[in-house]
Amino acid sequence: MMVKDSLSVHNSEERESHEPIRKKERAKKSPNRGLTKKSVAEFDNMGVDDNVYEYGIPVNLYEMREGVVKRGDFFSTILNDFGVSQKEIYNISQASQPTFDVRNIQIGKSYHAYFTKDEEPRLAYWVYEKDKLSVVVFSLIDSTDVKIVEKEVVLVPRYVEVTIQNSLWVDTQNAGVTSLLAMKLSDIYAWSIDFFGLQKGDKFTALYDEITCDGKIMDIGDVYYAVFRHGDKEYQSFYFEEDGSTNRYWNEKGESMRKSFLKAPLNFSRISSGFSYARKHPITRVVRPHTGVDYAAPKGTPVMSIGDGVVIQKGYNGGGGNTVKIRHNSVYTTAYLHLSKYGAGIAVGTRVSQGQIIGYVGSTGSSTGPHLDFRVWKNGSPINPLKMESPPAEPIAKENMEQYEAHKSKIIARSENFVISELYDQMILGPISQRYTE
Repeated sequence: MMVKDSLSVHNSEERESHEPIRKKERAKKSPNRGLTKKSVAEFDNMGVDDNVYEYGIPVNLYEMREGVVKRGDFFSTILNDFGVSQKEIYNISQASQPTFDVRNIQIGKSYHAYFTKDEEPRLAYWVYEKDKLSVVVFSLIDSTDVKIVEKEVVLVPRYVEVTIQNSLWVDTQNAGVTSLLAMKLSDIYAWSIDFFGLQKGDKFTALYDEITCDGKIMDIGDVYYAVFRHGDKEYQSFYFEEDGSTNRYWNEKGESMRKSFLKAPLNFSRISSGFSYARKHPITRVVRPHTGVDYAAPKGTPVMSIGDGVVIQKGYNGGGGNTVKIRHNSVYTTAYLHLSKYGAGIAVGTRVSQGQIIGYVGSTGSSTGPHLDFRVWKNGSPINPLKMESPPAEPIAKENMEQYEAHKSKIIARSENFVISELYDQMILGPISQRYTE
């Protein structure tokens, strides 16, 4: 079984020095490398291109003006305002058809116009921001030409430590870290940690890549290593690719971070009522068992199946209102009550997958407000969903464990290097820099 070691792909010299890695490297080798004094002189006489290029344009040779497409703007009116004749506009519109339809320029999108530095400047290039990762370059300088150019995407390795005071999302942002990391961690730990139950003082560390473009964070790449301390437990996760497996995240023992069931069936909520055999009903005021967990959430919040299974009940069920019941295997069955409506295609006999939307939060049946009443049965008996132990998915194959252990050591060493580097900056470079600025 072949295994891809993610660090062998990403661990360049630039990464070891914690410098950004560029997907498109535009730096050129020194033109003088390997030349004698005589050949250097000859090379210099040939002339060296000292221009600065963006999107293939020598921008230092032109005057650049920025703008934004406004309501009522068209490709033709924008270029006409820049002194381009209607004939030229028609020609470039025709030339662009195989590449980009000029009728698709959108309000709010930015553009750059590059003008010659002549006594009478004329438009040489018009660059339209097609999306966050690409632009359309219209060339009017010599011959009409239109092309789509991908922007430079930079992977920035980062190591962060965050302590929970309010919530995962709020505290991540307060620490100056993109909330995209919080979403990524909630996916990685979805089978291990109930994020509705995070406590003040819980903390996490993570080593990961930020995907940036034009200095802005576009997305989160791989989270190579994370440690989440929740209560008195510590949960480690490592990114490791094993051929033949869709799993990418594993704990320190080589067990998959994915489990048979999700920890909770919905996002962004709170527990309004727990599992009890003697709860006073909020409407009838009668004390009776409540063998489920109530998650308060806005009406319409998507409700997901916590695991693969088959729908065995769908319909209105008295006090439970609109209900979906799913049999996952010979041991476990789950139910989702008080739904406002059902997910697309949900019917008795339908096979559903883990994370599939089976309905939406509502307040049907005996309910005082929008919430999900979530219930679990094990071998026919109700159990507390918050205390349910979910068996792990397949672990790393035995023949790959030696490589996995080496991979783990390498990742942990990289994390420690980040910590040491940060301490050095704070304790050594910081005071030195302050001394010279005083």
